[in-house]
Amino acid sequence: MERENATLLSEFVLIGLTQRPQWKIPLFLLFLGVYVVTVMGNLSLIALIWKDPHLHIPMYFFLGSLAFVDTSISSVVIPKMLGNFLRKMNTISLSQCMAQFFLFNLSATTECFLLAAMAYDRYAAICNPLHYPVIMTNKLCIRLIASSFLAGLFHGLLHEGFLLRLTFCNSNAIHHFYCDIISLFKISCTDTSINYIIVFIFSGSIQVFTILVVLVSYTLVLFTILKKKSAKVIRKAFSTCGAHLFSVSLYYGPLLFMYVHPASPQIEDQDMVDSLFYTVIIPVLNPIIYSLRNKQVIDSVKKILKRNV
Repeated sequence: MERENATLLSEFVLIGLTQRPQWKIPLFLLFLGVYVVTVMGNLSLIALIWKDPHLHIPMYFFLGSLAFVDTSISSVVIPKMLGNFLRKMNTISLSQCMAQFFLFNLSATTECFLLAAMAYDRYAAICNPLHYPVIMTNKLCIRLIASSFLAGLFHGLLHEGFLLRLTFCNSNAIHHFYCDIISLFKISCTDTSINYIIVFIFSGSIQVFTILVVLVSYTLVLFTILKKKSAKVIRKAFSTCGAHLFSVSLYYGPLLFMYVHPASPQIEDQDMVDSLFYTVIIPVLNPIIYSLRNKQVIDSVKKILKRNV
C-alpha cells in the first residue's frame, strides 16, 4: 500500500535559490539577461562558424558543438527557473523533472567529452603540426563529436532508467533550482544504494577519463611549447590553449567538488552555488572566452561586418 501511494506523487517543489519574495524579481531580471546573452552569444558563434568557410576546420567544429551544448544546458535549466521566480509555488511535474534531468545529463556529459576532444585536437596541432592535417581530419572530428553525443545519450539513458525505479514519498521538496540527481536520491523512499553506485562508477569514470585526457594533452603541449625558441610561437601557442584551459578549469572545478565531497545537509546551498557555474555562468562565458582570445574569429566577425555595412 505504501508503494502504491508513493507512485501517486505527481509533482515536486523546487526550493530554488531563494524563498524571499523581495529577491525574486531582481533575480528574474538578472537570469533573464544572462540567458538572452547566452543564447545570442552561442548561436551567433555557431552561425559565424557555419557561414565562414575559413572556419570549417576541426578546431571550430568542436567549438561550434560546444556552443550548441552550452545553449542546451542553459535552455534545460534557466527557463524553468525564470518561471518559478514569478510563481508562488515553484512546482515541477514528475515527468518534467525526469525529462529535465535526462536532457541536462546528456548535455553535461557531452560537454565533458567535447572538452577532452578539444584538448586532443590542440595536442595534435601543436605537438605534431606537420602531421596535423593527416591526424585530425574532418572525418575524425565528426566521429569524435558524434561519439561525444552518443556517450552523453548513453549516460543520460542509464541514469534515467535507474531513476525510474525510484518512488518518492519521504518529501516532494527538492533542495535545488533544477532536478539534480543527488537531490532526487535524498527524497526517495526506495533504497538508492544501487543508484549511488552507478553514479560513482559511471559519472566518476567519465570525469576521471576526460580530465586525464585534458591533463596529458596539455602536459605534452607544455613540454613542446617550452622547447620552442621563438617567443612569437610560444605566445601564439599559449593564446590558442589558454582559452580552452580556462574553460576546462571553470567547468570541472565545481563539478568535481559537488560529486567528490561527502554528503552533508550543511553544504546543500554550496552545491546550488556550484551548480550555477556550469548551468548559468560557464555557458555565457564560453563564447566570450573563445571569441575574444581567437584572432581568426575576430577577423571573421570584421569581414562579415564590412560586408553588411
